Amino acid sequence: MASLSGLSSSSTLTAKKIVSRSSPSIPTTFASPSIPTTFASPANLAVSGISHSISPSRRLFVRPLSVARDIPAELSKGESLQKGKMEGLQKDPTELWDRYLEWLYQHKELGLLLDVSRIGFSDDFLEKMEPRFQKAFLAMQELEKGAIANPDEKRMVGHYWLRSPHLAPNPFIRKQIGATLDEICKFADDVIGGKITTPSGGRFTHILSVGIGGSALGPQFVAEALAPDNPPLKIRFIDNTDPAGIDHQIAQLGSELASTLVIVISKSGGTPETRNGLLEVQKAFREAGLDFSKQGVAVTQENSLLHNTARIEGWLARFPMFDWVGGRTSEMSAGINIKEMLVGAAMMDEATRNTVVKDNPAALLALCWYWASDGVGSKDMVVLPYKDSLLLFSRYLQQLVMESLGKELDLDGNLVNQGLTVYGNKGSTDQHAYIQQLREGVHNFFVTFIEVLRDRPPGHDWELEPGVTCGDYLFGMLQGTRSALYANNRESITVTVQEVTPRSVGALVALYERAVGIYASLVNINAYHQPGVEAGKKAAGEVLALQKRVLAVLNEASCKEPVEPLTLDEIADRCHAPDEIEMIYKIIAHMAANDRAIIAEGSCGSPRSIKVFLGECNVDDLFA
Repeated sequence: MASLSGLSSSSTLTAKKIVSRSSPSIPTTFASPSIPTTFASPANLAVSGISHSISPSRRLFVRPLSVARDIPAELSKGESLQKGKMEGLQKDPTELWDRYLEWLYQHKELGLLLDVSRIGFSDDFLEKMEPRFQKAFLAMQELEKGAIANPDEKRMVGHYWLRSPHLAPNPFIRKQIGATLDEICKFADDVIGGKITTPSGGRFTHILSVGIGGSALGPQFVAEALAPDNPPLKIRFIDNTDPAGIDHQIAQLGSELASTLVIVISKSGGTPETRNGLLEVQKAFREAGLDFSKQGVAVTQENSLLHNTARIEGWLARFPMFDWVGGRTSEMSAGINIKEMLVGAAMMDEATRNTVVKDNPAALLALCWYWASDGVGSKDMVVLPYKDSLLLFSRYLQQLVMESLGKELDLDGNLVNQGLTVYGNKGSTDQHAYIQQLREGVHNFFVTFIEVLRDRPPGHDWELEPGVTCGDYLFGMLQGTRSALYANNRESITVTVQEVTPRSVGALVALYERAVGIYASLVNINAYHQPGVEAGKKAAGEVLALQKRVLAVLNEASCKEPVEPLTLDEIADRCHAPDEIEMIYKIIAHMAANDRAIIAEGSCGSPRSIKVFLGECNVDDLFA
């Protein structure tokens, strides 16, 4: 089935012109649906030429509490706990092999393995955590039934319904999901098949996706992982409000802007960065003599500003996002080879509903995260995918995990400052970057390896030297790094998939979405809001409002005869913002660097020395 690259979630659309500038413990088989090879149980495997492939005022008197406070005392002793962990890591090869067999999780249909044997939790630790896990499983069940899982915004959290519509809490939502999926697939088929054409009647050759955060990272990851070598439509992204970055993407399109489908993604329809990207693209269309509306597609909530703009202007298409899907879990709202991705995600969702921790891969991940970071984020999670096409998986997980788990307050209003720091790079590039520190430096992390068994499509491999292929070197680097780190008491998780396909990518996304939800329940936080992000947006708005006041003051002074250059103190006084003088200085420096203000005296390196005015007087603004 043909499908479009990169639909997902974020934009506001008004502009002012700028004037003058279930699985057993021991696996039995491991096979991918697309590859007939069957792998026997590791304990019995005989290898014979197998090819593998809340408001601040309400928080003033809250007593700081650690979220680990409810863990039994023996699990919350700081340094002694860490020392005990290191002494408890199994090193005997025979016993380590037994531990590998005991804790290896396998999903046969998805061709996925999860190895947690190199994380040193004990059976006793799991037993003590069991009540928390059962509470988390119950919370996930209620979430899937439509409970208000985001109390701050009084919203349901239903991204799981996207891949299993029958689980949605009412017929209306079920119908919405089915109708939207059918509409997206038909639109994608018609674009790629040439039924939907450019205004000149030709085929679309490119996609320009405009969005930020969850509206960019998910689509970027999926596009990078799954796009064929020669896709029917090549995809580019505008995912920031950096003018030079936007100019670069538009310049790279050149004359092919005329055959570019522009997909604007904003759940709220009011994200400033996405709005700015849209306005810049629309300007480029006007300058090229093109009608943007004939090539624009909106992905947003119904009745958002973006939705209404696209409707009024008659854009080529509009697709809905639902208020019960967050941006960072929206990569399956509309996207590449969507049906297979949804199948993989649905299969993983089913596996992660299992209430036996050992048989639930997401619960095993959450258990490992809790053990490794003491349930308080004391260690970072380093994600190392050993496959070029999964390069962006660490960036995708960075947002999914950190935006979901990085919270100041728990659900009871206690100050906890929770979170897990995520960073990563691809293997084996990491061998030449930061593995040296991971092996021998500060021990403040645990590793997640992502392994892909299939190196190349069948029949395309060859030996660089007798018995060794290029992929064997990559395999050796992964296994060698894992062993070297563990030998120095560095713990790790390994997730293995047979190959990178829409189904396996969907499964990986669903696995980590559920792991985040379970872990959030273990540490008693709301994974489905982002008050810190909203605080940043509000602060940015305040800076821009101050800038407008600075411009008004400078314009008035610049319209005098003669022109009146102003010092920073004078500008701050006339803006009635003496406490904001540092920010006023930064605004002036930025404007001067972009030829929108003139430094008459002094230099930006000596803030007290400068006097500034505008290059011209805008009389209209004096009477605005």
